[in-house]
Amino acid sequence: MFLCVFKEECVMSAVYNHKTVEKKWQQIWQDEKAFAATNDYSKPKYYALVEFPYPSGQGLHVGHPRPYTALDIVARKRRMQGYNVLYPMGWDAFGLPTENYAIKNKIHPKIVTKNNIDHFKEQLQSIGYSFDWDREINTTDPDYYKWTQWIFLKLFKAGLAYKQEMPINWCTSCKVGLANEEVVNGVCERCGSPVVRKVKSEWMLKITDYADKLIEGLDHVDYIERVKTQQKNWIGRSTGAEVDFAIAGKEDKLRIYTTRCDTLFGVTYMVVSPEHPYLDKYKDEIKNWDEIESYREQASRKSDFERAELAKDKTGVEIDGLKAVNPVNGKEVPIWVSDYVLMSYGTGAIMAVPAHDERDWEFAKKFNLPIIQVVAKNGEEVDVNEAAFTDVATGVLINSDFINGLEVKEAKEKMIEFLTEKGIGNAKVNYKLRDWVFSRQRYWGEPIPIVHCDKCGYVPVDESELPLLLPEVESYMPTDNGESPLAAMTDWVNTTCPCCGGPAKRETDTMPQWAGSSWYFLRYTDPHNTETLASQEALKYWLPVDWYNGGMEHTTLHLLYSRFWHRFLYDQKVVPCPEPYQKRTSHGMILGENGEKMSKSRGNVVNPDDIVRDYGADTLRTYEMFIGAFDAAASWSEDGVKGCRRFLDRVWKLQDIMTDEEGFSKEFETKMHQTIKKVSFDYENLKYNTAIAQLMTMLNDFSKAGKITKGELKTYLILLNPVAPHITEEMWEAIGENGRVYQQTWPEYDEAKTVESMVEIAVQINGKTKATINIAKDADKDSVIAAAKEALGSRLSGNIIKEIYVPGRIVNIVAK
Repeated sequence: MFLCVFKEECVMSAVYNHKTVEKKWQQIWQDEKAFAATNDYSKPKYYALVEFPYPSGQGLHVGHPRPYTALDIVARKRRMQGYNVLYPMGWDAFGLPTENYAIKNKIHPKIVTKNNIDHFKEQLQSIGYSFDWDREINTTDPDYYKWTQWIFLKLFKAGLAYKQEMPINWCTSCKVGLANEEVVNGVCERCGSPVVRKVKSEWMLKITDYADKLIEGLDHVDYIERVKTQQKNWIGRSTGAEVDFAIAGKEDKLRIYTTRCDTLFGVTYMVVSPEHPYLDKYKDEIKNWDEIESYREQASRKSDFERAELAKDKTGVEIDGLKAVNPVNGKEVPIWVSDYVLMSYGTGAIMAVPAHDERDWEFAKKFNLPIIQVVAKNGEEVDVNEAAFTDVATGVLINSDFINGLEVKEAKEKMIEFLTEKGIGNAKVNYKLRDWVFSRQRYWGEPIPIVHCDKCGYVPVDESELPLLLPEVESYMPTDNGESPLAAMTDWVNTTCPCCGGPAKRETDTMPQWAGSSWYFLRYTDPHNTETLASQEALKYWLPVDWYNGGMEHTTLHLLYSRFWHRFLYDQKVVPCPEPYQKRTSHGMILGENGEKMSKSRGNVVNPDDIVRDYGADTLRTYEMFIGAFDAAASWSEDGVKGCRRFLDRVWKLQDIMTDEEGFSKEFETKMHQTIKKVSFDYENLKYNTAIAQLMTMLNDFSKAGKITKGELKTYLILLNPVAPHITEEMWEAIGENGRVYQQTWPEYDEAKTVESMVEIAVQINGKTKATINIAKDADKDSVIAAAKEALGSRLSGNIIKEIYVPGRIVNIVAK
């Protein structure tokens, strides 16, 4: 018999009305605090984390819901499995874009931030995420950045925060230092104004001290391989040697680092960075100083990224007046200035072996410099004037005096012995990783809690005075001299030294946006604690994060910075584990319908608000999970959205064919257990699209049969709920069930019942398929042959020579 149950307060419509249903359930979840993590530390925990967003004025784009929905599915499933789930959300709200918007529109950044957050939060809630909003955090809240400042003071006291003069990318319009990635073709990515190199005194964090720990930690976490690779490549650990090249006639030496000290006999010139201090030191002895100075000015207008780009045209100027001496053979070689050598990497000087390095070879060919092959396969020389011979990881040394004939590995060892014995070099482990430039000359950031005293130097503010509040200002315009707008606030700047009590000045640089995002996951565990960044009890219970998902663009810097801060706090005995995230995955980008990256200029941006309004939040969630493999880029499709809405409409109509049986029907028992198994597995393994495909297949089977038991429908609604929570809650209520779907127990499958009891096999005559039959998997040969002959009927004629049965696969009857 068919069963229809209606509640007076919720009369089922023939058509699913998403606008009414979704608002209803979002309010119920909010009133019931349905997804709040508890402080019951006796329960098994699960901490699911997504990167908290920067609340821009544009609001959410359709790329945001992809990772949020993915981990929302995991969080909802885990709650039904009995876990105490922490799935939090907050705001990475300091930063330059807000400040630029505030300057342009003459609105205080604090107001801009509040308006943006209000809009973002409303959008997120409209999509029905199971975030624990009681744990919401905001990096611009003094109660939050008090602990960001506290961590900085810990770093400072441990000798890991220091100030240093260094060249930075300086936007002539934004009046701010820019990261290399923010400079494109010599201009500011944001405003298009020229960018120059400017020497500034910057706060630095000594992340390089943690390079080995950051590499070692990757052995103990479950990160997708390309994330681990990116981390290791960014750190760039290498083993080699430091070598001193004397400057002819001078006491100074040019120190270089090389991983290939075995190729020293192939050095035919050296290159120094345009910023190298020896240029200024020997200015009076450099005969072509005007040419050098002009080249330096040109180099100052390029970012480090542009300068180091391998494909760019090689430029440089030979220094007329200085020569270097190759320490292994005493030969003088020219010294060139070229912008592809950076002062911020290594020593600011390199040895050039053009026979075995493509960039050195191109430079040598352009400027007519000698090329000497020193490594060969099988001892044979090649024409290195035609191309660099770079296949030199193995081979034997040639043209190399005392290391001739040695294999590369042995030659390196012999050369390091020689360099060490002569006092002109030594073995060295080096890193591509540079110390973290930590200060910004802007207003909208955390104040750095340091004062400068002429007598005592840089002195930390006492921890009892935290938070050091960001002062209210009338003008937050950037200054022409490169100082922070805070520098003009003399009443705030002028203070007393915490050490000697004398006059002192506050640090007026602010922290970068990276600061607040480097530890936010810790604050979620205990966000209202006023005594410490989080209680030890909460940290021990919740950490490490069980699953962290974010964009691939954040798997180098953000991930590295947060791992560095966490490892430091572990060393300080603040947190209980050395790594913050046990599992890290990344999602693919959602592209426009034309397959290009979404942007206003391309006119292909999709606003999720429009999808929620026209098709419903559940449709948006279902489509974003069904669009394709989660870790791959996928193009948006309006037709795909409509298809997912049709799927949900058909799910809604399952009520019309529901019978009153509580269990699984014999017809669908195997398929239900298979579906539970597949959906459960796929939700945990980033295979959301195939999980939904399985649910679609099951829906087709029910529709084709024209019936579904109440037990089957209840299980089906639980399986679909993490993806489409609103419609499933509404249907649960409509069929007369008590409680909520989110309160149910996740269904379990019986492995034995996932195996089909019947199997379809091909029936052949002389190797050609003529029919198919369905048989019991354990049927004996005689009964299978009999069924096959019956299926063939009149098609089987002549004399039967042989009857072949391959169990579970085919019957082949050989006849003449």
